[in-house]
Parts: sequence; structure tokens; C-alpha cells
Amino acid sequence: MYYVSIQSLLRFIMNTTSTAMTPAISVDGFQQLLQSHHPFASILAIDILDIGHGTATLRLPDRSEHQRLGGMIAGPMLMGLADLALYAAIVGATGNEHAVTASLTMNFLRKTPSGGVLAHAKILKTGRLAAGEVLLVPATGGDPVAQAISTWALPTAKQA
Repeated sequence: MYYVSIQSLLRFIMNTTSTAMTPAISVDGFQQLLQSHHPFASILAIDILDIGHGTATLRLPDRSEHQRLGGMIAGPMLMGLADLALYAAIVGATGNEHAVTASLTMNFLRKTPSGGVLAHAKILKTGRLAAGEVLLVPATGGDPVAQAISTWALPTAKQA
């Protein structure tokens, strides 16, 4: 007999359903959404690389404007990247453009080397609230530099 833990089964279901479903917005559609409703997002010059159903990959480019003393990427830049990556993943999963951050917890793990940063976001739960996580890794490869967990409010059309 073969036994599978509940957690393993849930992880399998989450991975197969999130990759098998079509995202509710394309990369081009998300970029248009940012330009029309969130113009402040352009300040960080983040590249939207991929949006799936509940997933997103974004890149913070290597720019001196993103650095603090000592040449490290500043924490607020990483937080902005994480927040935007999670927003992309949520809109990709739900199509709800009115989603707003309810909480964001950052765990800074190590100094961020030069060369840009990739954000890999994944939504773990959707409903009235959504929850997700994002892992930030150097674009040139290596160990993660930060990890974030977040919850989001998903207002209905009449609440927005």
C-alpha cells in the first residue's frame, strides 16, 4: 500500500492546478493595467517576465538608483518588488484588479549582490482574502536574498 501525506497531496494539487489553468491576465494586459491604474509602479522599472494562474516572475534591474550605501539593493526596493510580484500573481489567478495588500512580511536573508533580482511569487490561497509567498533571488544565480509572505483583500465590484 502507498501512503501520501495530506500536505504532499495538497502541494501536488496546488502545483498541477495552478500550472494547468490559464492566467486571468497576460503580461501585456498587466503592463497596461499598471500604466493606467498604478503609474507609480514605473518608478522601480520592474520587468514583468511571466504571469501564470497564481504565479508570477518579475525582475528588478541592476540600477544604481536601487542601491543604498555599500552597493546593496535597498530594502524598500525589494519590498516593492515582492509586493508587485504578488499583485501580478493574484491578478493572474483571480482577475481582480482591485486587490490590495493587507499584510506583507519580509525576511531579509543576506546581502543582495549586484546584477538585479528575480521575484518568484506564488499564491497559496484565494477567496475573500488571498495569501501568497515570494522568493527573491539574484538574477545572476545563487541563494535567496529575501522571502516575503503576504495576505491580500479581494474586494467585490460593489466594494471597490
